[in-house]
Amino acid sequence: MNKDYLPLKGIRVLDLSHTVSGPFSTLIMADLGAEVIKIEPPDGDEARKFAPIVNGLSSYFASFNRGKKSVILDLKNNDDRNLLYNLVKESNIVVENYRPGVREKLGVDPETLFKINKDLIYISIKGFRPNSQYNDKPAYDLIIQAMSGLMLTTGVEGDPPIRVSFALFDIITGLFAALYAISGLYSKIRPFYTEVYLYDSALFSMSYIPLMYLIAGEKPKRLGSAHPGIVPYQAFMDSNGRWFIVAVSNDRQWEKLCDVIGLNSLANDQRFKTNEDRVKNREQLVSILQEIFRRNSRDYWLSLFDNAKIPSSPVYDIDDVFNDPYAEHILFELNQNFGKIKQLKEPVTINGKEPVSDKSVPLLGENTQEIRQKFIKI
Repeated sequence: MNKDYLPLKGIRVLDLSHTVSGPFSTLIMADLGAEVIKIEPPDGDEARKFAPIVNGLSSYFASFNRGKKSVILDLKNNDDRNLLYNLVKESNIVVENYRPGVREKLGVDPETLFKINKDLIYISIKGFRPNSQYNDKPAYDLIIQAMSGLMLTTGVEGDPPIRVSFALFDIITGLFAALYAISGLYSKIRPFYTEVYLYDSALFSMSYIPLMYLIAGEKPKRLGSAHPGIVPYQAFMDSNGRWFIVAVSNDRQWEKLCDVIGLNSLANDQRFKTNEDRVKNREQLVSILQEIFRRNSRDYWLSLFDNAKIPSSPVYDIDDVFNDPYAEHILFELNQNFGKIKQLKEPVTINGKEPVSDKSVPLLGENTQEIRQKFIKI
């Protein structure tokens, strides 16, 4: 398959990372055409053992590692470490997310690798800044969700802390890592060493939540599906107990909503006339709207809103997501070692073409012999 349109073709990435944040960043680079060589210890990336496992393949591992080559190297072994150094000579980017102190013990710290290849772009993913009191603290995504404040901004008042259902901040940090790595390719700065911090990435990506506190002194409330600064902008229940979203983001849309549901008096009610008014009187307005929306079905309301171009949608479960015809645009099938599996495409086209991977999720150590033969004598 001709991949000449992929922007990272010809770039070699050494993936020394494991689990989520690092592998997600290198997955993006692999999809964009880079040769990604995943260096795994003899027992493999721990994510290979995460359930569910089908035909020997962890769906968790498959989420982050298609399109890569897997090479088993025991970096405590001098011969294997020297092979890695040969790879470093011929590579452009290294990504690692070791615990503090591990990379130095293994001899893959930036100082060592820059002596081998001064043009290397070295990306290190860490939980917290090394000069902080949390330098040695484990930084699992759950810990970052907890310490960022996120878990007490989701759900509703009185709920226990609620975790976002996937490793949100690992993924966001992986995106940052990929961005900074690719910016390193563009930059003439050498050496190019970047540390990306999970905790800082979490707070940075929460954007207006911390800034509402820092600028306006507003502590975020637990509003379920609702928005702290826009009303009505949340989920409502229909007559059959099904949920749908109404996302009215300005006064013009609000007036249109009132017209569609047959309550123009609401649009002229001084309690609800502007968005600022509606935020102040949130509970009263939501109660009124919920009572109205319980009188008919979700399909009825969504049809009205679509025709009036009022932003709205059903609230899907995972079955609904992949039964929607749109799913045909975002899925592809990968035929590989573990059998055929469905995968999600990169959310992008490049000059009208999709960067769809045709390389499988690697078996543990699948490419070890190939890489040994190619790089052992450099």
